Amino acid sequence: MKIRLHSSADQTATSICFGMNRDLDEQSLVTFLQRATSDELLDTLIPRLAEDEVAKVVDFLTGLMRKHLSEQEYHQLFLDD
Repeated sequence: MKIRLHSSADQTATSICFGMNRDLDEQSLVTFLQRATSDELLDTLIPRLAEDEVAKVVDFLTGLMRKHLSEQEYHQLFLDD
């Protein structure tokens, strides 16, 4: 299944719903992550994080990538190699 990115009009917090079914969970996760990585939110949140919180976020995300992506996919999709 290919996850389609929502248009900005579809990215409302009210469209996020988990626990109903896998497809809705995946679409909700896409919307959640897109909203969570907005420049304005990141500019506000990141300076407030403690060093250990920064390390935990990086460790969690790199762990997921290590588990679910091949080395080639990591370089292509994350590093844009």
